[in-house]
Amino acid sequence: MSQPLIDLLRKAKPQAIQGSHVTAGDQVVVVVREHLLDLATFLRDDPRARFDVLIDVTAVDYSEFDPALRHAVTPQDKGDPANLPRFEVVYHLLSMPLRHRIRLKVVLTEEDLHVPSLTSLWISANWGEREAWDMFGVKFDGHPDLRRVLMYEEFVGHPLRKDFPQRGYQPLVPMPNLADYADNETYR
Repeated sequence: MSQPLIDLLRKAKPQAIQGSHVTAGDQVVVVVREHLLDLATFLRDDPRARFDVLIDVTAVDYSEFDPALRHAVTPQDKGDPANLPRFEVVYHLLSMPLRHRIRLKVVLTEEDLHVPSLTSLWISANWGEREAWDMFGVKFDGHPDLRRVLMYEEFVGHPLRKDFPQRGYQPLVPMPNLADYADNETYR
């Protein structure tokens, strides 16, 4: 299967690549966290890549996956395939001018759950990074406004983690008053 973007990255930024594969026609690169910002800048600026759109930022909790299946979705060039970290941050990039796309993955341990923010490269990273923080607890270093986007500020925990309790109680907060949010004096 053709993998021109993977070949380009392996040649231009070999130190940034932990693994790669092609699945369902999509080229996927597993990126070393410390090189994510440099690799993403290269993908945006290099004329052979020209990724001008960050489509999505999300995270995945693989804590309940079978290790063999886990290795199949995130192949590594080195290391123990049965001992991959629990979390991944996943980025989907699109080049409108060149009409190609790529998926970047960064594997993270639960103890060190942070990556650099890509908001300086693509403003569209803002809300996706906030959602990944809110739902999974991934911290994006350098994000301009990392706060909850789906849950309320007093919410405890990150509800898309596999170990989040299905039943439990959250702090009660007062219902918002329209007057607190209104720009019009009629509602005050």
